[in-house]
Amino acid sequence: MRSVKTYLVLFITLLLLGELKAADIYVSLKGSDHNPGTKTQPVATLANALRKARELRRLNDPSVRNGINIIIEQGVYQLDEPVVVRPEDSGSAASPTYITAVKNETIVLSGGRQISGWKKAAEITGLPEIAKNKVWVADVPELGNRLLEFRQLWVNGKKAIRARDCNADSMQRILSWDFNKRTCKIPLSKNIAAAKGVEMVIQQWWAIANLRVKSLNVTNNEAELAFMEPESRVQSEHPWPAPWLSTKTGNSPFYLTNAIQFLDQPGEWYEDLQNGKVYYWPLADENLNTAEVIVPYLETLLKMEGSIDHQVSHVHFKNISFQHAGWLRPSHFGHVPHQAGMYMLDAYKLKVPGTPDKKTLENQAWVGRPAAAVEVAYAQHTSFESCRFEHHASTGLDYRQGTSNNLIKGNLFKDIGGSGILLGIFSDEATEVHLPYKPKDEREICTNESILNNLITNATNEDWGCVGIGAGYVRGINIAHNEIAEVSYSGISMGWGWTKSSNAMRNNTIRANRIHHYGKYLYDVAGIYTLSAQPGSSITGNVIDSIYKAPYPHDPEHWFYLYTDEGSSYFTVKDNWTPADKYLQNANGPGNVWLNNGPGVGGNIKQQAGLEPAYQWLRKESYVPQSRQRINEVSLQNGKQLVIEVILKTPVKAAKDSFKQVCIQQGIPVSSVYQWNNRLLLYALMASPENLMKKIRQQFNNAEVKLYDKVFYTFDRSTHCGLEKVKEWDNIILSANLVKDEKLQKAYLDYHATQFEKWPEVAKGFCNADFQQLRIFKSGRQLMLVISIPKGASLDELNPKTTLNNPRVDEWNQIMKKYQEGIAGTKPDETWVFFSKE
Repeated sequence: MRSVKTYLVLFITLLLLGELKAADIYVSLKGSDHNPGTKTQPVATLANALRKARELRRLNDPSVRNGINIIIEQGVYQLDEPVVVRPEDSGSAASPTYITAVKNETIVLSGGRQISGWKKAAEITGLPEIAKNKVWVADVPELGNRLLEFRQLWVNGKKAIRARDCNADSMQRILSWDFNKRTCKIPLSKNIAAAKGVEMVIQQWWAIANLRVKSLNVTNNEAELAFMEPESRVQSEHPWPAPWLSTKTGNSPFYLTNAIQFLDQPGEWYEDLQNGKVYYWPLADENLNTAEVIVPYLETLLKMEGSIDHQVSHVHFKNISFQHAGWLRPSHFGHVPHQAGMYMLDAYKLKVPGTPDKKTLENQAWVGRPAAAVEVAYAQHTSFESCRFEHHASTGLDYRQGTSNNLIKGNLFKDIGGSGILLGIFSDEATEVHLPYKPKDEREICTNESILNNLITNATNEDWGCVGIGAGYVRGINIAHNEIAEVSYSGISMGWGWTKSSNAMRNNTIRANRIHHYGKYLYDVAGIYTLSAQPGSSITGNVIDSIYKAPYPHDPEHWFYLYTDEGSSYFTVKDNWTPADKYLQNANGPGNVWLNNGPGVGGNIKQQAGLEPAYQWLRKESYVPQSRQRINEVSLQNGKQLVIEVILKTPVKAAKDSFKQVCIQQGIPVSSVYQWNNRLLLYALMASPENLMKKIRQQFNNAEVKLYDKVFYTFDRSTHCGLEKVKEWDNIILSANLVKDEKLQKAYLDYHATQFEKWPEVAKGFCNADFQQLRIFKSGRQLMLVISIPKGASLDELNPKTTLNNPRVDEWNQIMKKYQEGIAGTKPDETWVFFSKE
């Protein structure tokens, strides 16, 4: 009998537990906000579903003990105002709130409005002759008592081009910039004297600026432009970034936009706000009678915001698509960014340089933050998982301030005008950007956030100076296994403030990300970029590749795979794979450790970086441009590595560790170090060999430091054998002197200049031996020979193949002997000496 009672109690308990499942609230386009929100009687809006959930929590309804599911059914939900998630909407660890889609259905929260009623346009004043009878026109939507102003237009999900004077990626060059008058002179290529509302988009170092043209004074083939305030003052008073004038690389490039005079090719549009018309020249495969044409109405679609003492918590979004957010500030105030899209509210150059934190600082700036499609502040234990952020004018997702323990995982960020993801305070509007941020209440700091397995593709396509993922003053952040591609500037930017001083940042991790096809337009750029002191932080196991050849860079060589910029301190940069050791450490602070970075990093790191297997399906969403720009290639294959030799007077053993530390501090892997007797040698890609040599001389006062930057002979397997080179190889380095007789030295050089023509058997021998590349450097009469062979191969085994059935190579070798002798320290019968790899 007791066992029957036990089973009965268990049965009743199970029934009660079954009744304690999470509360479900349904949302449907077919629903009504007067409905209770059941599956058969859903509500019509997410806002109303949140209100119902809020009431259930307020009343402590037993149905929410295991949480609340707000389930949204298929469709595009056009928002009239942002959805707001408040502290009162918070759940708990035991009773979270999930906002999710019905399984396998597509849910879109859209801030856009559709434009319909398109007709072939009749006569349009100012329209170029080439566009006549090809442009369509529709009425601009009217909302309330005003016309809808917009800066983006999407046709069938593809962003159209706001009409501009230069098509594709072409731009013109400014003629001059008068910083006192705040005017700019440009060449006049089109008749724009009568155009109204024109904007100039100008490229300046690591940013662009959107400047509204106030007046345009035409003289002959030139036009002098003056600009609206406040951007005119900020643009001309702030020293960095600014327009550049260069005879070497050309002046700052620019294009003009927003005039009917520029509508001269398919895919372009123009809004005539004054007359309430929008014009579009459709592409060949577009039919405006059936096409879906969307323009943005809202700037923010979702706002999740609490206060520092009353935070939003345990609210989670999953499988929701956020689309069509705009951003109008550039139309109303211009847009002059400082860096990473943060626009300057005030800025100027100090007449007397110097601040308490930096004695040489000359620029002052106070910045604002661009709008985002989804904004989060003062929230903890929230998440966005498997969501889509698409077709936005500015930032996709922004955790702005006062957040902790949140998760951004497995999302798609595609067709984003600004940054894909932003996180943390960069500078509040009241504080100058170079002052270190260290709030008394540390709850203000974004802490312990995770950004994992997201795909960011075709971001920064309007504000080129934005980034794939940008983090300001953050702490304990984990950015891992993301893939970032097709961005105009840097992939990941971590830090703010340009300061070595103690600040809010520490314990941040950038790990196992894959960054490629970046730097599309702007340089002073890197796959991963950092600023300021961040104790306990690390950059490990990332794969960075394929930086574009930007069409108009201020400095064609100022691009990098890894870049620790001003004040960067206490970072461990380790095991990152890049095609070459092209890194920059600029004005870094103490405590940085660089180990094992570059093309020699192991294969498992390359395989494990980027999206993990469960998220690799996202790659099918990758944006692939119709035609890709050329890629910068700096590696062992293209022969841009240099040699630095250090001839020591102190014992090598004592100096070797110090030499390694100098290399590590400069971002050069220890694997690039070689040694013979009292000589240390470095063979690597060096962004600034002069600076490196200066640091070596400072470290070793009595050492002789020699640079070998002149290559007078190169054998290349692709060029001279017609065979593909292997992907990875080892370098063997030897050294000898030329004899002192200058006539014999010239003869030696002449032999090598004509070797491929007169002694083709030598190159044939190198091909037979599987040599990938040979390079001979010369400094004075000393030679450095670098032989590149397949990784793991043995020179002792390969070298005999150069003379196999090839007697002319033996003859060549005998001739060369009379021109060569050993360097100081060799034995009497010794000529070439091998530098062993450290």
